Amino acid sequence: MQEWLSEHKLVSYLLILGFTIYIFNSVFRPQAKLPIIKEILVYIVMAIGSFVLMIMQVDKLPIIQCMGIAVLMMLMLRGRQMYDKWKKGKTGGAEASKAESGQ
Repeated sequence: MQEWLSEHKLVSYLLILGFTIYIFNSVFRPQAKLPIIKEILVYIVMAIGSFVLMIMQVDKLPIIQCMGIAVLMMLMLRGRQMYDKWKKGKTGGAEASKAESGQ
């Protein structure tokens, strides 16, 4: 797989850019919206950084695989948070009715 990704540089670049954008938006994005110029500048810097990471990927470092593991772990965390929220909402309704009835 590493050799195939090294031979297909465009695919490697797009995967790295996509992972970088997802990681930024999930972890590092500020709560308030940025002005449009700063937003554009952030994505330009990410594109340049992704190019540097693509060069490292072509030089046989497992950048895409490591970023894929990071994204997978972030998705698992998000799924767990959604499950806990769903579970809390499901049991929260039963606890609220018990409290109202005085039990």
